[in-house]
Amino acid sequence: MSENPYEVLKLQNQVCFPLYACTKELVRQYGPYLKECGLTYTQYIVMMVLWEREEVSSRELAECLHLDYGTLTPVLKRLSQAGYLQRERSGEDERLLKLTLTDSGRKLREKAVSIPPAIAGCMGLTAEEFMTLYKLAYKALNHMEKRDE
Repeated sequence: MSENPYEVLKLQNQVCFPLYACTKELVRQYGPYLKECGLTYTQYIVMMVLWEREEVSSRELAECLHLDYGTLTPVLKRLSQAGYLQRERSGEDERLLKLTLTDSGRKLREKAVSIPPAIAGCMGLTAEEFMTLYKLAYKALNHMEKRDE
């Protein structure tokens, strides 16, 4: 053990910093690909959920993406204005929106299908390293979420 108790405060000793910096860089790498689709990164992750589920409530979407309604509301409004999704108030709970993928949203998926492999190529990881990183990231995320319950 180090005799310097402040060693733990060095930036180079933090796991959070390379994760933070890597996330910023990864989102930056998405930029040119998303620009071709006319999407921001946040809009893209919303669309990925809709491409997978076709229909989702605003509550489910917020939980799935770890986003609050203040962040999500303007994103959904812009995607709706672009014609990629329909927003409709839930009959059971008027606070909730039912979000449904449109035909234009489905067509956008064809443009976006090449993005994940391109981004994976930017990372410089083998398939095995990529899967290890993926599994560890989700393991840490799930553990931290359970601590908050």
